[in-house]
Amino acid sequence: MPEQSEVPRTVDPRVTDVALAIAMALVVAVVIAADPDAARHAGPGAYLFAAGFGALVLLRRRMPRTMVVLTVLGVFAYYTLQFAPIGMALPAVAALYSAAEMRRTGWAVGGGAVLVAVATYYRVTGTQEEYLTPYDLVTNLALVAAAIALGVAVRLSREARVHEAHAAEQRLQAERLRIARDLHDVVGHNLSVIALHSGVASEAVGRDDDAARGALEHVRQATSGTLRELRSTVRVLRRPLDAADGGSPAPGTAEAPAPTSLAGVDALAASARATGLVVDVTLDVPDGVLDGAIDAAAYRIAQESLTNVLRHAAASRVSVAARVTGGRLAIRVSDDGRGAGPHPVPGSGISGMRERVALLGGTLTTGDAPDGGFVVAADLPLRLEG
Repeated sequence: MPEQSEVPRTVDPRVTDVALAIAMALVVAVVIAADPDAARHAGPGAYLFAAGFGALVLLRRRMPRTMVVLTVLGVFAYYTLQFAPIGMALPAVAALYSAAEMRRTGWAVGGGAVLVAVATYYRVTGTQEEYLTPYDLVTNLALVAAAIALGVAVRLSREARVHEAHAAEQRLQAERLRIARDLHDVVGHNLSVIALHSGVASEAVGRDDDAARGALEHVRQATSGTLRELRSTVRVLRRPLDAADGGSPAPGTAEAPAPTSLAGVDALAASARATGLVVDVTLDVPDGVLDGAIDAAAYRIAQESLTNVLRHAAASRVSVAARVTGGRLAIRVSDDGRGAGPHPVPGSGISGMRERVALLGGTLTTGDAPDGGFVVAADLPLRLEG
């Protein structure tokens, strides 16, 4: 029986807050009890203050600023009542940390500055000297700085994880869109070819068996190409799972990749010609001048445009041209069909082409030609920037 993957569990924030509140109260109570003159300075009131400092921690998420203010006032009240010395900053550590963690860093710095300033004033003037040792300034500064720094560090770490998760989700969505566009282009084209040749074969059966066999052979080839593309896509989608097993494909599944460059346009044209469509191809693109992504996008544009001609145009001739001019790649696919009509409704194929071109820094225009037919024109950079 395969092992079930464990679902990551997170601690309830309320449990964390209660634990932090108890820890704060215990720390202050221990410091009170450790005073050498605890019998005189550590009565029930001092321990009530310890519990109060802990209870204020429960406000850390909803009211961090209120928590800072009440904690600072509580420290002043504690010393006014002349309870056992616990340090000016120690009871406020949780409040300063929480304020910094909850994006209230200014309040944390302000509260810490007030506590350090008051402690320094009493040390310099000598008032309440028995409660303030020469180490107070350094100790208070260290506690305040450490609490605020830790709160900021925790917050930044959390925000970084959220940002990373968001970026990963965006990359995943972009990859899904790319796969969807590729599947639409390839499967749509091949299914159009299959539909056309299936019609030819059904009409030729019993009258021209050679034509029927030829049409069925085209159907077989188009079907094989579609299945190959689907299997390749499935392998891409399963890649993380395969990587866990060593990243090697299963034996016997290796296939030649489908052409995804302008070099494959001739094969597209041959497939379209087999349906009776006259296809003129003019490619004036030197080898190596295009980035791989640009080359693949150019191929997909030609593929989707030919698919639309086969499906919708009722055309007898189509021309596919790609040339480098002015440091850019110009692609033009035009036919002599019926065009889009007065109220064209862009399909997912044209939308996908437009998205693909825009992502690469290019432009795509579509519409009826002045002398009839339909034109798809794309302008792309030769190479991606950066």
